[in-house]
Amino acid sequence: MTRLFAFLGLLTGLVLAPRTTLAQDTLPPAKLEALKQELIGEIDKQQKATQQMVDMVFSFGELGFQETETSRYLTGILKKNGFVIQTGIAGVPTAWTATWGSGKPVIAIGSDIDCIPKASQKPGVAYHDPIIEGAPGHGEGHNSGIPLNITAVLALKKIMEREKLPGTLMLWPGAAEELLGTKAYYVRDGYFKNIDACIFTHVGDNLSVSWGDSGYTGAVSVKFLFEGQAAHAGVNPWRGRSALDAVELMDVGWNFHREHMDVNQRSHYVITDGGDQPNVVPSKAAVWYFLRERTDPKIREMYADALKMAEGATLMTKTTVTHEVLGSAWPIHLNKAIAQAMYQNIRRVGLPQWSAADQVLARAAQAETKAPKMDGLNRPIDGLATRLDTLKGPTTTTFGGSDDIGDISWSVPTVVLRYPANIPGLPGHHWANAIAMATPIAHKGVTAGAKAEALTLLDLLVKPELLKEAWAYFNDVQTKDTKYTPLISATDKPAITLNQGIMAQYRPQMTKFYYNPAKYKTYLEQLGIAYPTVRPAPKAGTLE
Repeated sequence: MTRLFAFLGLLTGLVLAPRTTLAQDTLPPAKLEALKQELIGEIDKQQKATQQMVDMVFSFGELGFQETETSRYLTGILKKNGFVIQTGIAGVPTAWTATWGSGKPVIAIGSDIDCIPKASQKPGVAYHDPIIEGAPGHGEGHNSGIPLNITAVLALKKIMEREKLPGTLMLWPGAAEELLGTKAYYVRDGYFKNIDACIFTHVGDNLSVSWGDSGYTGAVSVKFLFEGQAAHAGVNPWRGRSALDAVELMDVGWNFHREHMDVNQRSHYVITDGGDQPNVVPSKAAVWYFLRERTDPKIREMYADALKMAEGATLMTKTTVTHEVLGSAWPIHLNKAIAQAMYQNIRRVGLPQWSAADQVLARAAQAETKAPKMDGLNRPIDGLATRLDTLKGPTTTTFGGSDDIGDISWSVPTVVLRYPANIPGLPGHHWANAIAMATPIAHKGVTAGAKAEALTLLDLLVKPELLKEAWAYFNDVQTKDTKYTPLISATDKPAITLNQGIMAQYRPQMTKFYYNPAKYKTYLEQLGIAYPTVRPAPKAGTLE
């Protein structure tokens, strides 16, 4: 009986032990240092492959939920390198996981892959010059993140194989991030259930990492669909019930409501269906809202207010309304221990060495878009960053943007590595943010980011204390008083039909401009772009 109790006690201890206790023993400092030097060298050797991946994904320019070419291309590279691919995860055709290795720790490495509507832009050209007028393009820079991750893990994989380091690497994409469309579903459907840590990468204009509340808002993306009664708008308008009137009344009500809302809120909408033609009373109309706030309770309060506003509009117009959740995101909270370790690696890597041509392009783009002279931290904006950013902790400042990495950050210790592949001071979600994204600026920034990420991944593999500290912060600080409850329901489904029409319209033209690395060294060469291309200076005595 004593032996039985002892066995049960051991079994209980194994079941209840934190995931981090199974991490690899620490390497001697000299050995770890040698491996880090080797990693940096391996990533430098991959610069050509990195450039090709960045340029290729840029050329695809696919909107959220429609990233078919992007996902096929990236998973193809990973499959050739021995990763096991699972496609269509969480019911999203363009979502996938790519897994390699065995044992603990299990580390997730992710980045977004979708682009922005109407952001087509020739890279390396510092003024608006679309590849295809009106087409989507990478006006956020999401073409660079997964290439960065692949660069980092392929370098690390060589070392893990030779040194027989246990651990499992799982790459994954943020499909439809601009729609806040997938990551909550990944969490809900269990893809992060047995993960020990997550590193996420996002394009930026410096090499940086932060921890705690980073100032991002959480959000609910919801569409309201109103239904009324059609009628001849000239002959029998009294027989109609305008769904468009309901949309407009809801929007007016919401805009008056803003006066009495918390200063941290951000809310915006587009009318996606306003009827068919003026002489027919619109029987159907729809409006799509993003409702953003800094905390989960505040988001839910905004959502409830919007539901009431929609119902009020139906009472005024004798229409009906239904609603559909299209996406959601929790506010982001990032891990202190992993961020501190990553920042030491960032300091080691440093910023890229920018060429004179890089700086000319950056300053010309800043002038073209009338960039502010100072950033939000009162630092001058003048070309590309030449001074490394600092490690930042929690903030009370509202950034305003949202990213559904927040849902993952409340499920597993997570950090976001920002890497310097774009130009400071640009508008964001704009064609100008595509200017740098298939140029030496992006290529150098991705290489620098890959080094910082690979060094941090190695730390996570061989330093059990780091994972232990990461989970202590996650359990004892981050989630001590705040528990994650998804903003999506158990029955909500990803809105995978979004953007189908736009891509069907533009893809036939866009395929003609897909990058061909077998024929051209760079996408700039394929497009015939001299780097950098800027507006010619006005001649003396002429007006601009």
